[in-house]
Amino acid sequence: MEELTSNQLNKIPISASPFPRIVILGGGFAGINLIKRLNKQRYQIVLFDRNNYHTFQPLLYQVATAGLEPDSIADPLRKQLEPVKNFYFRMAEVFSVDPERKTISTEIGELDYDYLVVATGTKTNYFGNDSIMQNAFPLKQIPQALDLRSHLLQNFEAATISRDEQEIDSRMTIVVVGGGPTGVEVSGAIGELKKNVLPNDYPELDFKRMRIILLEGLGRLLNGMSDKSGEKSLEYLKKFEVDVRLNTMVKSYDGLKVTLDNGDIINTHTLIWAAGVQGNYPDGFPEDSINHGRLLVDEFNQVKGAKDVYAIGDISLMLSDEYPKGHPQVAQVAIQQGRHLAKNLKYALKDKPMEPFEYHDKGSMATIGRNKAVVDIGKLKFGGFAAWIIWMFIHLVSLVGFRNKIIVLSNWIWNYFTYDKGTRLIIRRFVMKNKIME
Repeated sequence: MEELTSNQLNKIPISASPFPRIVILGGGFAGINLIKRLNKQRYQIVLFDRNNYHTFQPLLYQVATAGLEPDSIADPLRKQLEPVKNFYFRMAEVFSVDPERKTISTEIGELDYDYLVVATGTKTNYFGNDSIMQNAFPLKQIPQALDLRSHLLQNFEAATISRDEQEIDSRMTIVVVGGGPTGVEVSGAIGELKKNVLPNDYPELDFKRMRIILLEGLGRLLNGMSDKSGEKSLEYLKKFEVDVRLNTMVKSYDGLKVTLDNGDIINTHTLIWAAGVQGNYPDGFPEDSINHGRLLVDEFNQVKGAKDVYAIGDISLMLSDEYPKGHPQVAQVAIQQGRHLAKNLKYALKDKPMEPFEYHDKGSMATIGRNKAVVDIGKLKFGGFAAWIIWMFIHLVSLVGFRNKIIVLSNWIWNYFTYDKGTRLIIRRFVMKNKIME
């Protein structure tokens, strides 16, 4: 039997193929749309992701606030991509890339590629503040959403048996940082819990003492949407008794006290961080490939200074006159770039010239609770019940997997007519030292 060298042992076992190998990093919206459109093409496709499932991130906040179970917004990648020919999935973290050697290095070994597509999305940006990173709750992954859910419920359980009035107030105070869609939506969802659900679960607690505080560093909410939508969202949040503080920034958080830039201190056991994201790319890219924490790409999504390497979705930064700061980091950009790159890679097989990417903006939206949402579609800017119905429809049809669509729809119908959220379970007790860090 032939003895394998150490170099061969370090190679990830993937069957040899006469076709060019495309390695894709990330099974989010961009990655799965690219792969599905490459089905039956003369490529070998290898997908890497640290999880074996795709997460529908726009609904993570509903998992965190007990509206949905995690399996209703996640779907196994192998199941999703099972029909794709010449496809391999490996669950592993990718550490670095070597554009010169055309290899990637992962926790399970190395792999060569002919084309590399980086679709790793973003991670939470703490802006270098260690105290916030160690003590705040991010909301980018399913485990983080489950941790936050358990933590919130554990606080109310602890409040029912505490004799310390200050501790009760602290446990019943929730601070959300960031007035973008995530911050607005999670604040509204917690407001609904306070109004319709928690008083029935904990009748011994006085929920007039519960405070929900939303902090935003800029002068308005939903900065990426219209002024009208920002004003409407503020109006809706006030109906849920959310204390919105604009032009306010957090200096530090030690797990019990939030210190603001104006010197004010808020006592709370819970700080939810929704204030920003940064690119989540592996090591190995030259400095001129990186701009503002994202991978700089041309109009074909090819990474600057890295031959045969592409970046799509939130991780990519494509500068143009129309988008001088790059495209918005939303699902529609990722989906469209994934599908467009698939088309260009088909052209590459036929030696045809690639076509530049052109983003078709289908609008922006956010929900702030029952019958309350805001929608920007072209020149149309509106809110209320109609916007809420559109928000639900768009998110429902965008969910991956027919089973997930049915489960989410049935949950929403049940919650709407019963004013109840049926998943207030502490499956595993949360301890801060076990908080998953990105």
